[in-house]
Amino acid sequence: MLPVSPPPLESGFRSLIKNRAFLALWMGQLLSQVADKVFFVLLITLLVDYKPIPGLENSMRSVLMVAFTLPAILFGSAAGIFVDRFPKKHILTICNVSRGLLTLLIPLLPKAFLILLIITFAESVLTQFFAPAEQAAIPLLVEKEGLMTANALFTTTMLGSLIIGFAVGEPLLSLARVGGDFGQEILVGGLYLIAGAVLWLIPIREKHVSDHLVAVHPWHDFKAGLRYLKKERLVSNALLQLTILYSVFAALTVLAINLVEDIGLKPNQFGFLLAAAGIGMVFGAGVLGHWGDRFHHKPLPLIGFLCMAFALSMFTFTTNLWIGLSLSAFLGVGASMIGVPMQTLIHQQTPESMRGKVFGFQNNVVNIALSLPLAIAGPLTDAIGLRAVLLGMSILVSMVGIWAWQNTRRVLQDVI
Repeated sequence: MLPVSPPPLESGFRSLIKNRAFLALWMGQLLSQVADKVFFVLLITLLVDYKPIPGLENSMRSVLMVAFTLPAILFGSAAGIFVDRFPKKHILTICNVSRGLLTLLIPLLPKAFLILLIITFAESVLTQFFAPAEQAAIPLLVEKEGLMTANALFTTTMLGSLIIGFAVGEPLLSLARVGGDFGQEILVGGLYLIAGAVLWLIPIREKHVSDHLVAVHPWHDFKAGLRYLKKERLVSNALLQLTILYSVFAALTVLAINLVEDIGLKPNQFGFLLAAAGIGMVFGAGVLGHWGDRFHHKPLPLIGFLCMAFALSMFTFTTNLWIGLSLSAFLGVGASMIGVPMQTLIHQQTPESMRGKVFGFQNNVVNIALSLPLAIAGPLTDAIGLRAVLLGMSILVSMVGIWAWQNTRRVLQDVI
C-alpha cells in the first residue's frame, strides 16, 4: 500500500509530486484515458473482420458509436448513486479490471457484430461508474489548498490523452499486431489491468462507507442529489458553466470542418484546429496548476468566457492560417479558466456523501452537452451560415459568462 502523504507544504505541482497516493490516482487516470482512446480505435479497426447484422451493412460504424456513447446518457446519474454507497477504490479497480477482461475476451468470442456491440456497450457502462468515482476520490487524497492544482493536472491529462490517444492509437495497435493475432487486445486489456492494479494501491479513507454491503435506494438517492443541486446554487451554477463550456467545444468540432477551409486547410485537416484548442487548454491548465494560488480573487470564469467569445467572433473575419490556429489556442486558454476553477469549486463545496451523485449528474449532463451540439450545429450552419452561427455563439457565451459571474461573484472569489 502507498503511504498517505501529509498535507502539502508547497504550492503548485511540487506538492502533488510528494503526494504518492494522488500520483497513483493520476497514473491510473492516465492509463485508463489512453486505454479508452486506443480501445475506440481498436473497435473501428476490428469492424472489417465482423459479419454485420442484415440491414446495417453501411451503418456499422455509426451503430458502434451509438453503443459507445449511449450509456453516458442513460447511466451517468445512476452510476453516481452507487459511487456514494461503495468504496471508491473498489469501484475504480473493478471497473478497470472488468474492462480489461472484456477486451481480452474479444478474440475468444465469435466474430459477430452483435457481440462486438454488447462488449462496446458493457465497456461504456463501466466507464460511467469509473468517471464519478475518480472525481470523487480527488478531494479524499488532496488538501483543499491543492485542489486547483490537482484539477489542472487531471484536466491536462484528459485533454492530452484526447489529443495523443487517438494519434498514437493506430501506430500502437499496428505494433501490437506484430506480436501475434491477439496482440491488439492484449495491449488494450493490459493497459486497463495495469491501471486497476495501480488504483488498488491507493489508501483512500472514507468516512461514510463501510466494508459491508450497503443498501442502495436509487430513486431516493437521485431525488436527494437533485434537491442538493437545487439548494446549492454555487455548485449548480458551476455545473451550468461546465455544460456551456463542453457544448461550445462540441459545436466547434462540427464547425471546424468549415472553418479550416476559410484559413487555407483541407476539410480533413480540421484536427489541426481542434489540436490547437487542446494545446491552449493544456497550457492554461498548466499555468493555473503551477501558479493557481496567485489567481485567487480573480474573476477567472468571467475572463475565460470573454476570451472564448472574442475568439469565436474573430473567427468570422479570419482567413490566415496562423491567426486561425492562434485564435483556437486562445479559445483553449479561455476554456481552461472556466473548466479548472469550476471543477475545483465543485470538489470544495460538495460534501463527501454527495460527491458521487453530483459527479454522476455532471457526467450525465456533460455527455448530453457533447451530443446535442453535434446534431444541431451542422443543420444550423446550413440554414443561416457559418459566420452567423459563430457570432451567435460568441454572444451567448458572453451573456452566460456575465450572468454566471453576477450570480456568484460574492462567494466565488473566496472558494477558488
